[in-house]
Amino acid sequence: MNIEQIREYCLAKKGTTEDFPFDEDTLVFKVLGKMFALVGLKRWEAGESAINLKADPEYSQDLRAEYNSIRPGFHMSKKHWNTLYLHEGELPSKLILELIDHSYNMVVKGMTKKMRETLFD
Repeated sequence: MNIEQIREYCLAKKGTTEDFPFDEDTLVFKVLGKMFALVGLKRWEAGESAINLKADPEYSQDLRAEYNSIRPGFHMSKKHWNTLYLHEGELPSKLILELIDHSYNMVVKGMTKKMRETLFD
């Protein structure tokens, strides 16, 4: 997958915005202001494509055991975030999209009922 495909997929989700809250390199996708995906653009352009995604802690352990290119989140909570190293070529596009969905859903699930309702009005 390329960065534009990931960007378009993330932005198609309800309530999603993109910005650079940390620096000019780290593209962050948020749902109602809460992060669900991060991409380092300089590393991506250098051929080291990767994306940080939120995940259920138990599911994270399963994913890390099954895939060598899914590791604890780089510069993130190792319990709640994974980094998917896409440049290693192990992960099918379908799985990447499913994990983006999972991350988005995890963030939405943690919101107040009122916030969730604004997404699905």
